[in-house]
Amino acid sequence: MIITKTPFRMSFFGGGTDLKEFYEKYGGAVISSTFDKYCYVTVRHLPRFFDYKDQITYSKIERVKGVDDIEHPLVRNAMKLLDMHELIVTYDADLPARTGLGTSSSFAVGLLNAFHSLKGKQKDKKQLADEAIYVERTMCNEAGGLQDQIAASFGGFNRIDFDENGYTVRPIKISKERKEELNDRLMLFFTGFSRFSADIQSDTKKNIEDNTKTLLKMKDMVNEAEAILTDEDADLDRFGILLDQSWRLKRSTGNKISTSQIDEIYERALNAGALGGKLLGAGGGGFVLLYVPKERQETVRRELKDLLLVPFRFEEEGTSVIYYAPEDFEPEEEKHD
Repeated sequence: MIITKTPFRMSFFGGGTDLKEFYEKYGGAVISSTFDKYCYVTVRHLPRFFDYKDQITYSKIERVKGVDDIEHPLVRNAMKLLDMHELIVTYDADLPARTGLGTSSSFAVGLLNAFHSLKGKQKDKKQLADEAIYVERTMCNEAGGLQDQIAASFGGFNRIDFDENGYTVRPIKISKERKEELNDRLMLFFTGFSRFSADIQSDTKKNIEDNTKTLLKMKDMVNEAEAILTDEDADLDRFGILLDQSWRLKRSTGNKISTSQIDEIYERALNAGALGGKLLGAGGGGFVLLYVPKERQETVRRELKDLLLVPFRFEEEGTSVIYYAPEDFEPEEEKHD
């Protein structure tokens, strides 16, 4: 039996520039961090007592007679990629799916990590990220960028740059005290709305040419944000103000990015004392991240008392195997030879 633990991520700046259609022409850059909310994937071989071959448990339970019969596209394609058979796969998570936290990509990374571990193999962070990108973007043909899989695999507070040759991951050089100060000024609220990121990403992809100037401005903000974070003398509140500017640009790139309800929540937060913030993920709903000076947080909390506040801390580890008990497994076809 293998159990993997893979963090969710929050993206601060540069979202949208990690789409292949953009970064291969103009280059892309994002700043993101993983945090201490996770998905857990348990994988073991199915004992041969049952009239089905695989059992997949997520929001539903699938019991099937072969990999091709699995409805969940990510599980089906990941099993095909690594030639996995006769499995019990169970997904569990601290936060709901389709909420802008890269949950599907965290699942992909954690699932592949578990599959390799079940085979007694250890893959590095980049290999896991690359395979997760391939499964989601090529095998499942889901629209979207590349930052989620990379963030979930590597973990930490990073700048990720993209170009026609691929991507590079570089940790943001920020002191522990300043990073904790930033963490303490961020508030995460669940709006209650969820959506499929791929649907919104498809719309964003269609509008890339029309939004090139806006996306280039958002890319430039990555440099500005990194400079604020790494300069110990810089006013950290500038990070929050820049978040507001970036979100307003992001909102202009597609009519599915925000909703009237999200806009109303955001304006209430600003009026209560937030300096900036954004909707996490591709847009449309899920979690709102706000930058709020400590002395104004109670006012914002009261103003948004109808929403669920989710305390969090940044994390550094990325995907990991937290339980490892290898199994002997002989494919059924070979057993009968």
